[in-house]
Amino acid sequence: MPNYEEELDLALELEEPQMFKVLLHNDDYTSMDFVVEVLTSIFHKSHAQAEQIMLQIHEKGKAICGVYSFEIAQTKAQQVKQRAKQNEFPLLATIEEDS
Repeated sequence: MPNYEEELDLALELEEPQMFKVLLHNDDYTSMDFVVEVLTSIFHKSHAQAEQIMLQIHEKGKAICGVYSFEIAQTKAQQVKQRAKQNEFPLLATIEEDS
């Protein structure tokens, strides 16, 4: 007779999902106001947080906007790409593994 308790314990062992950083990259054309708007609407940052991240992007070339599971990070990067294209900006969002 199989031991169902033992099988149930094995089935409940879950791993934490791998997390990914979403980064925005600086360019010479995207306005600072647009970057702040993207950070508040897509990444749900406060206006003060968005301005701080926007300045990091401007000064350092890129900044982390958030850390998410792969699917969510990919979706947010795609939303940035679509919004930038609609507004005729070359704003680049990338994702990379969070270490």
